[in-house]
Amino acid sequence: MTRKYFGTDGIRGRVGDAPITPDFVMRLGYAAGRVLTGLDSHLAKDAHPTVLIGKDTRISGYMLESALQAGLSAAGVDVLLTGPMPTPAVAYLTRALRAQAGIVISASHNPFEDNGIKFFSAEGTKLPDEVELAIEAALDQPLQVMPSAGLGKAKRITDAAGRYIEFCKSTFPAALDLRGLRIVLDCANGATYHVAPPVFHELGAEIVTIGYQPDGLNINLDCGSTHPQALCRAVIEHKADLGIAFDGDGDRVVMVDSQGRLLDGDQLLYIIAMQRKQRGRLEGGVVGTLMTNLALEHALAKADIPFLRAKVGDRYVLELLNEQDWQLGGENSGHILCLDKHSSGDGIIAALQVLHAMRTAGCSLDTLGAGLTLYPQVLINVKVAGKVDLAAQPAIQQAVADAEQKLQGRGRVLLRPSGTEPKIRVMVEGEDGALVQRLAEQIATVVQAQLA
Repeated sequence: MTRKYFGTDGIRGRVGDAPITPDFVMRLGYAAGRVLTGLDSHLAKDAHPTVLIGKDTRISGYMLESALQAGLSAAGVDVLLTGPMPTPAVAYLTRALRAQAGIVISASHNPFEDNGIKFFSAEGTKLPDEVELAIEAALDQPLQVMPSAGLGKAKRITDAAGRYIEFCKSTFPAALDLRGLRIVLDCANGATYHVAPPVFHELGAEIVTIGYQPDGLNINLDCGSTHPQALCRAVIEHKADLGIAFDGDGDRVVMVDSQGRLLDGDQLLYIIAMQRKQRGRLEGGVVGTLMTNLALEHALAKADIPFLRAKVGDRYVLELLNEQDWQLGGENSGHILCLDKHSSGDGIIAALQVLHAMRTAGCSLDTLGAGLTLYPQVLINVKVAGKVDLAAQPAIQQAVADAEQKLQGRGRVLLRPSGTEPKIRVMVEGEDGALVQRLAEQIATVVQAQLA
């Protein structure tokens, strides 16, 4: 059975276009309320189940929050509202407040015109496929409002930010601090704008903050982890020791050293893994994805650290980590999971793990970042009309085979449909940067000709 609405990270789209419309989101709230609350066998008889809702800073979040609340209330579910809050904060608060589920209204790194709905289980983890399918099936059922006495209520959680700030700080060793470090934070005008600065400041760092004035329209606009150029400039301008950039909902992070050089998720994952290996604290190996740079795989092998690739998407990284009983994994985009610290990917906590490595090693991010040199990797996104079967496109398959032959085993080619947008992602990587660029452009041209 294929999913009709859910992608790799919830349901996402352009606001006003199906499915991101008020009527659909209200029905989604009702369907999710019926399915998710039915999973809790420990709920007392006649007790109202509870679902927690957080959102990022998009202007459409007000509308979608109200629609979700209406649907959940109609299903007899009580709602806890946090207001703007990072996605991983909702995962944490869902567990901490013993809610039956958590929902985040966010389109992550996308522009403000988009929005989406993400779900968390009572354990603060992404929903398994079978639960998402059950919600989709429930969407086809009529909305039957509970009798008035059974309707759900809504309550705003006024101390949500403070709870999450203290949780993040608790993941950094009490014996260490960040005194003497000047750090530039780029909050992407998103959900971390009011929580990330206190975390790092209260741990002792001198903080310079950019991208912290959301207006509903400027989330991810020329800032944040997907547009780190502003951070690179700010680190140089303020003579900072390093910079940290989050995406709009705070589950991604990239960092910049004192010279303005960008470190992506693969490099940060390497730093964390090596520090844990050296301290005897690495449980098992590391999970990456199909997009993980080949240089990371080679470097981990040299350090005798097992490495496995999952499908793209932090939900699949999490599944493989749980299957292997490992703790550390992530994506080059900056989704990093440290399961000994949190149940989901968390940009703030991942950054704190890198800073922990710095403090333990007694060196700068410049030094740690030099430990892994990535192979040239070119990613080209090709817009397509809709879902396609790449295996049924002989011209595209031949272009891939030709490229792999030219790489002669010293690189990789990967084509995959985006899980959130109507695009085919063409990725080529290898030791020869000029060759990688040329092959990626050749394959993208073929994909464009066949599918656009």
